[in-house]
Amino acid sequence: MALVTTKEMFAKAYKGGYAIGAFNINNMEIIQAITEAAMETKSPVVLQVSAGARKYAKHAYLLALAKAAIEDTGVDMALHLDHGADFEICKSCIDGGFTSVMIDGSHFDYEDNIAITRKVVEYAHARGCVVEGELGVLAGVEDDVVAEHSSYTRPEEVEDFVTRTGVDAITEAAMETKSPVVLQVSAGARKYAKHAYLLALAKAAIEDTGVDMALHLDHGADFEICKSCIDGGFTSVMIDGSHFDYEDNIAITRKVVEYAHARGCVVEGELGVLAGVEDDVVAEHSSYTRPEEVEDFVTRTGVDSLAISIGTSHGAYKFTAAQCTRDENGILIPPPLRFDILAEIEKRLPGFPIVLHGASSVPQEYVAEINALGGRLPDAVGIPEYMLRQAASMAVCKINIDSDIRLAMTAGVRRVFAGQPEAFDPRAYLAVARDEVKKMVKHKIINVLGSEGKA
Repeated sequence: MALVTTKEMFAKAYKGGYAIGAFNINNMEIIQAITEAAMETKSPVVLQVSAGARKYAKHAYLLALAKAAIEDTGVDMALHLDHGADFEICKSCIDGGFTSVMIDGSHFDYEDNIAITRKVVEYAHARGCVVEGELGVLAGVEDDVVAEHSSYTRPEEVEDFVTRTGVDAITEAAMETKSPVVLQVSAGARKYAKHAYLLALAKAAIEDTGVDMALHLDHGADFEICKSCIDGGFTSVMIDGSHFDYEDNIAITRKVVEYAHARGCVVEGELGVLAGVEDDVVAEHSSYTRPEEVEDFVTRTGVDSLAISIGTSHGAYKFTAAQCTRDENGILIPPPLRFDILAEIEKRLPGFPIVLHGASSVPQEYVAEINALGGRLPDAVGIPEYMLRQAASMAVCKINIDSDIRLAMTAGVRRVFAGQPEAFDPRAYLAVARDEVKKMVKHKIINVLGSEGKA
């Protein structure tokens, strides 16, 4: 299955007495909803991109998502530019892999409409792309398309217009800080977004930003999950055998390492258990990593990096109130991390990359905003950033951040809903949410991770 043009689609529709839906797309969730519906109903579909969608999501991401949808559903689809305002926009989409474009010359007079449409048609047809033109004007507002008054299409003009034109038918924070970055996929993310979409999004992010990135499986529960990701293009996987006894942990980790290394993929293992909840990873009690085991574990498994437990915890509720103290403002202050364990591990494994899981700081400004806007996150607390900076200055080479992303995004969405109750376009609130995530990630890169300018 592939991206196809609309020409054959429309021919079949015309002959069969049916119409094909052209659905506007902006993000992964909308594309998945549309294409899964098409798959379940065995219907052809046109994925339609407006000027607003290109500004919001960027060309590379939309194209990658469309290709991922085809891989996931097996449905042939057309990728169509809606209301191309000029030749350059149409050319950009044609060159970028769209199979259909619309040149909207309806705001010009008749002869100028013909001229600009013909120019697009000549360029498109030479490259196997079909073109939609427009005669007549629709009133209303859609993204950058604004018309106060409508004018009906004049039937006497359509034959001449068609004949003379030849129309066929009607990841940025890392880039700005020049920082390397790991795109990490949890079990929950694979269930939610599906493998093909996540891989396509990662490739689009690389194309869009020019930043080298690793695509990493977080908390792989067994060999088969790790194998699936290795075979599917991930560059790094974690096999989490920490819930097994020591020898079984070594056995499963070694099995993954042997398979991964033969295919150029690196592996992260884990010793010690973090408490907390993250997607399908649940542990009521933590156990610190035992430094006396790390040399044997790394030697016998061959892992490339090691996740350890020194007091961090998964989720937004990393510690109970009883485990913390409170400052003068009543904010919970968590217990310190066990840097003595980290120092001993660093001594035993000099130069070996150590990983910290459960390392979100749970920014209190986001918690406060969410709660003020109707949320309920009482006593949510994370790892203070100064502790993370200290860890990064030692043997820790990778710090996992997830809950902070969720909090930033949720705060952004709630802010829009509270301030603009009339908003219903997902781009309106997801754009604000995306900006909050970007701001938070840049802060982490510069002020916590210290990776700015290292890409």
